[in-house]
Amino acid sequence: MPSHLPSPTPDPKLRRAEALDALDSVLPFDRREFLAGLLTDDDVETLRHLAKEGLGENSMRALTSDLGYLEAWCLAATGAPLPWPAPEALLIKFVAHHLWDPAKRETDAAHGMPIDVTSALKDMGLLRADGPHAPSTVRRRLSSWSTLTKWRGLKGNFNAPGLQSAVKLAVRANARPLVRKSRNAVTGDILRRLLQACAGERLVDLRDRALLLTAFASGGRRRSEVARLRVEQLRDQEPVPADPKDNGEKLPCLSLQLGRTKTTEADSGAYVLLIGAPVLALKTWLERAGISDGAVFRAIDRWGNLERRALTPQAVNWILKRRVAEAGLDPRLFSAHGLRAGYLTEAARQNVPLVEAMQQSQHRSLQQAASYYNEAERKLGRAARIIV
Repeated sequence: MPSHLPSPTPDPKLRRAEALDALDSVLPFDRREFLAGLLTDDDVETLRHLAKEGLGENSMRALTSDLGYLEAWCLAATGAPLPWPAPEALLIKFVAHHLWDPAKRETDAAHGMPIDVTSALKDMGLLRADGPHAPSTVRRRLSSWSTLTKWRGLKGNFNAPGLQSAVKLAVRANARPLVRKSRNAVTGDILRRLLQACAGERLVDLRDRALLLTAFASGGRRRSEVARLRVEQLRDQEPVPADPKDNGEKLPCLSLQLGRTKTTEADSGAYVLLIGAPVLALKTWLERAGISDGAVFRAIDRWGNLERRALTPQAVNWILKRRVAEAGLDPRLFSAHGLRAGYLTEAARQNVPLVEAMQQSQHRSLQQAASYYNEAERKLGRAARIIV
């Protein structure tokens, strides 16, 4: 056979799966083939372009997940792939399928997402609940849709008055209560119980103690930030007074350079401080584990041997839940995000000024940060104690 004959054209799905291999840092291996069956060639090229532009891993993961869902929904709802740019009517249909009134659904089967669309998405494992979506999920997917449209060099209809009105009306009809990422906050009293659960001298105890103290005291860092924390981000600082009003006893101090987070850019120079017990716990862990560079928090196998690989964000959540269970609490009520909520709640309890707490937590939204303060004040206030 002549060697100059062209090679056969590869299967489009296989070609897309191979292209997605370039995103191995953000896409789980077992999801690539599934996503390759949903996404188009243009979708994959857009995602690869975003990765080259340096979009954060969490943002890339969320965009990819949302894009896969949008493609699957559009195919199930219209019988055709997602059009770019999407017409306003399709955007409104998306809202109508995901935000609806459960009470009206009882008397009008056509209200909300059609049964055949629901079944198709459930068969693909993309839909679990039968009820309407959370407004925050719908808004996030619309935002992802808008972002991907812009990155394709197209102008979308996401600011159209009809769409904005549809979202407002649908949210009002949905009446779904806000559910926090962690049902309970890990406040100071809860944290002390978790630390007691890992009070031993095993390597795993030293790691978990340092992890919990670092995550909480640094302003309630997100689990992804804890997982990717590196020694190179830590900077020794001059010891500071234990009491800001007294120049007596001194405590060790570290600065933690944040780099890219959900609210900071890689080159912004943002940092937070660790003072006292968290510094001692972190340095003890690094010394005992022999870690001088690379990932701070690493996996430990069942025999107690330290591994080179860093913890995953999921592992950070599992560690917290395991320690919650060992402390005699219900792990279903807590997640790693409870450390972030707990930091602000505890700061409010200890009368730390909100602005000062936000410098440590790096919240950009005053309204969001203030909600934890308001909640703490309401629980400690007299308004709900008129009759007890």
